[in-house]
Formats: sequence, structure tokens, C-alpha cells
Amino acid sequence: MTWNSLINILFIALHAMVPITLTAVGEIVGETAGLFNIGLEGILLLSAFAGVLGAGYAGPLVGLLVGMGTGMAVGLIFSVIATYWKGNQMIIGIGVNLFAVGAVAYTMVVLGQPGYRLLSFENRLPMIRTPAGGLSPVIFVALVVPFVVYWFLRRTRAGLILKAAGEAPEAADVAGINVNRVRLLATTFGGMLAGLAGAYMSVSWIGSATKELSAGRGFIALAIVVFSGLNPMLALVGGIIYGVFQSLAIWIKNTPGITFLPWQVFDMLPYVVTLLVVAGAIGRVRFPKALGEPYKRE
Repeated sequence: MTWNSLINILFIALHAMVPITLTAVGEIVGETAGLFNIGLEGILLLSAFAGVLGAGYAGPLVGLLVGMGTGMAVGLIFSVIATYWKGNQMIIGIGVNLFAVGAVAYTMVVLGQPGYRLLSFENRLPMIRTPAGGLSPVIFVALVVPFVVYWFLRRTRAGLILKAAGEAPEAADVAGINVNRVRLLATTFGGMLAGLAGAYMSVSWIGSATKELSAGRGFIALAIVVFSGLNPMLALVGGIIYGVFQSLAIWIKNTPGITFLPWQVFDMLPYVVTLLVVAGAIGRVRFPKALGEPYKRE
């Protein structure tokens, strides 16, 4: 492996870790408040498609904002159903995923591009040029957000309120905290980060949206949340682990003489490694006591 190969692997890893890290950190905020959303796969897909449409009509920044807005809207709808209507959070999340698959595929057919939506080069988010190659500006956002969220959860009064809503909602309610409102805001924020992650994939990284673009990344983000134990810093580590092995798989597939196994085996590599890491964390992670339970005021 040459020095240039190592640089290429690093750059691909940095780009690949962004959607996993942002989505996982957003989910950590929501789960800390007591809601778990397995509809992240659907949010990634919807926001990626919405981001391409927005960027195609008004430029890449608008595309990112549209994607973030889409994620926020889905997160808001999820939290309203889960908190105020006391819906089953597992079923709501499955519904989001199923709706996204159908809605995106159908809309692509209506728009005359079944299965995909391309974005012209001038409507993609410009890269930051470095001597070794281009980096998306969203990479730096993904590297900073876990630190900010960690500080927020550990060092601020609002972070303590968020934890109280997930750990002891009855006590929080007695203290004058609107538990459902806190949960709604937390999950909406998580949806916004997942929306940014989805829009990043289509507007900045790949330059197109397909009906399979999310490719299991939402579920991997959920696995990273388990691995992290609701620690945003460990979510960043998990995202980087996934990114490194995805970039390694891409490098192996495209390097002559190394592909001694079918390419599908190497495509499995980042998912298998991530799941093995998570398997080692299962049983040692403590989640909020009221996670997944709608709060009903007595």
C-alpha cells in the first residue's frame, strides 16, 4: 500500500463517516430524552431526495437546508405521534421507513427518472481544496457537532433537563418541566441532523439520489448509538470506524490483484465490523429508564 493509497483511504473515510456520525449523534439526543426513532433510514432517504430537488432548483446551500427541513419535519411528526398521541415508537419508525421507500421511488417515476435523480456538477456543494484532495465542508460540521452535543448534555442545565425527561419523567414533571415538549424538541433536532446527513450524501458527496441511497446507514447509525452508550464522542469514533472500513472496502475492490473474493464480500466489510463492535457493547450499555415509554401525566 502506497502513501497515495493511504491518503485516498483517509479521504474516503472522512466522507463516509459523516452520515453515520450526524445521524447517530442526533439519535443520541432523542434517546437521551426518552424517544427512540428507528425511522432514521427513511429520514436519510427522504432528505437526500429532497436535497437533490432543492439543490437542482436553487443551489447546494438551499439543497442542504431543504434536506435539514425535511428531517426536522419527519422528526416533528414522529415526536408528536409518539408523545402527544402515545403511539408505539417502533411502529412509527417502521412506518417512516416504508413511507420513504415508496414515496421516493414513486416520485422519481413521476419526475421521469425512475430509480435515480442526478445533480449537475455546478449544483453540488463545492469542496474545500487541499494539497491532498477535496474535502466537503460538512465533514468539519460532523467533526464538531459531537463535541458540542457532548458539552451540551454534560455541562448545561438544558442537558440535565433532557436527561431528566428520559430518566425520570415523573420527577421532571413535578419539577415543572414539560416532558413532552422536551422530547419533541430533542427528536426534532435529531431529525434535523439526520436530514443534514441525507442531504450531504446527495448534494455534496455522491451528487445524486437513488431509491437505495441510504443503503442501511440509518440502521448502522442505530447500532453506533448502542455502541456509544449515548456518548456523542464515542458515536464519532464509531462513525470513523465505519468510514475507515468502507473506504478500505472501496480501495480493495478497485485495486487489481487484491480482489481474490467476490466484490460483494468487501461491500459487507463495514457492516460486519460495525456489528461486531456493537455486539461487544451489548449488555454493558445503560439506557434511560423511560426510553420508549410514552409519558402519561397522572
